[in-house]
Amino acid sequence: MTVSGSPAEVARDIVDANRYMVLATADQAGMPWSSPVYFAHRGYREFFWVSSPQATHSRNIAVRPQVGIVVFDSSVAIGTGQGVYMSAAAAVDTADAEDALAVFSRRSVTHGGRVWTADDIQDAQGVSGLALYRAVADEHSMLAKDEQPDHRVPVQLTG
Repeated sequence: MTVSGSPAEVARDIVDANRYMVLATADQAGMPWSSPVYFAHRGYREFFWVSSPQATHSRNIAVRPQVGIVVFDSSVAIGTGQGVYMSAAAAVDTADAEDALAVFSRRSVTHGGRVWTADDIQDAQGVSGLALYRAVADEHSMLAKDEQPDHRVPVQLTG
């Protein structure tokens, strides 16, 4: 993974090099919950994952679609880590599920996983126990390396 370069290059490298993102959700009362989920992305703005609609994070998204996302490498030395922070809106992806599944499948296969199809998220009875989720990030940021604690700076990854 690149440790130098422009902030956007570093952020893209972090997203590309890591398999899991931490998805932060909250229930209707505001009780927080975070979950690591395997993800794929399109253009560093759209993030896809497959989960049970009964999982806590999925139930939270159903009542409060605003989520926080962070992608980071937990294997680096203390004090050297960097992450990409995002705020996003999430939901079950019903609009372009076939295209989104293709994005998810390409990344899954790259990491030794399998190809995912519509049958994996919807069986003959219309329920498989899994759903494809999509989060659209509206902003990206990273910690500034300027010795100020938790000083985040915007990073432009898209457009």
